[in-house]
Amino acid sequence: MTSPTPLAGLKIVEFTHMVMGPTVGHILASLGAEVVRVEPIGGDQTRRLLGSGAGYFAMYNRHKQSICLDLKSADGMAVARALCERADILVENFRPGALDRLGLGYDVLSAANPRLIYCSEKGFLPGPYEDRTALDEVAQMMGGLAYMTGPPGRPLRAGASVIDVTGGMFGVIGILAAIEERHRTGLGQKVIASLFETTVYLVGQHMAQFAVTGSAAAPMPARISAWAIYDVFETKDEPLFIGVVSDPLWEKFCALFGLDDLWADEGLRRNNDRVQARERLMPRIRDLIAGFTRDEVIARLEGSGLPFAPIGRPEDMFDDPHLAASDGLEPVTLADGRETRLPTLPLMMGDGRPAAAAALPQPGADSRLVLAGIGFADADIERLLASGSVQVGG
Repeated sequence: MTSPTPLAGLKIVEFTHMVMGPTVGHILASLGAEVVRVEPIGGDQTRRLLGSGAGYFAMYNRHKQSICLDLKSADGMAVARALCERADILVENFRPGALDRLGLGYDVLSAANPRLIYCSEKGFLPGPYEDRTALDEVAQMMGGLAYMTGPPGRPLRAGASVIDVTGGMFGVIGILAAIEERHRTGLGQKVIASLFETTVYLVGQHMAQFAVTGSAAAPMPARISAWAIYDVFETKDEPLFIGVVSDPLWEKFCALFGLDDLWADEGLRRNNDRVQARERLMPRIRDLIAGFTRDEVIARLEGSGLPFAPIGRPEDMFDDPHLAASDGLEPVTLADGRETRLPTLPLMMGDGRPAAAAALPQPGADSRLVLAGIGFADADIERLLASGSVQVGG
């Protein structure tokens, strides 16, 4: 099946590191855009991170080309400007003012390329905080997400770079909107997405809860659930989550597990009544589920319409049968030559997923190709490589 490439023909130049900026380029590249990632000589330090950062480069830099430039040299800057003058979109996520000081700010580049859409991924939108250094964790702590995730008094960062990635997604939304506007005006514009404001948007439901009820939202581990049965349950072996989120599903749940007496109780027929009776209801349900294995519970719930979920771990996803059947993982050749599979974009377009085999580029692997593509003659390419202003690798 041919993968959909709706953004084919768009040219992106990317000055990024870590997660937030590369996420933007990864999404655009996965949808068919041509993305040239500008790295420093020797390659982006993100390639060499350990621990929780060891997967950043592999996850967010597939389907891109790599060119390594010395932006402190006149030749390196000349190449960077040539790339930007021919680009549809620029993506960057360095500290405020970093690219401006290099002569690669929006005002300078848009004067030479009025159609340029310039996407800056920052910690904060313009305002009192804009010069602060922000990270995913900083934004989660400031914006209320860590407070809502951990138990009372113990703010806890979410278990993935959710703000970096979501902030990147908002950057893509802004870029696509700017492309649509460019169709009408012929002009590009600057788009800014940020970590802090992304976090606040995600906790907006809890802000709205306060506005509607007058009561502050409790951290999720201490929340009063909207449903009585909406929790993780222990079984004979592995735990799983079960949710009973409507009155018809309560009837079905009682039938599946032989809870005739509970269904007969008129005081439990409505959801809000079950929430009020949760303290007496839940011990009975917990004891019931504890008498089955996880697979036995799943066998009863499968196809019932009741929400349920085994408690998966990231490494379990490699062998998930649904992902295997739905092109949810695409083959990737890592920088050291090993083969793996990593998540494709969670989209279907038409009849296909935007999934295709990818090989992570070595630093500067595409330098010659990129230079030739923006009009440099062979002799000039060799001179640039010999000067060290451009690195060739791969």
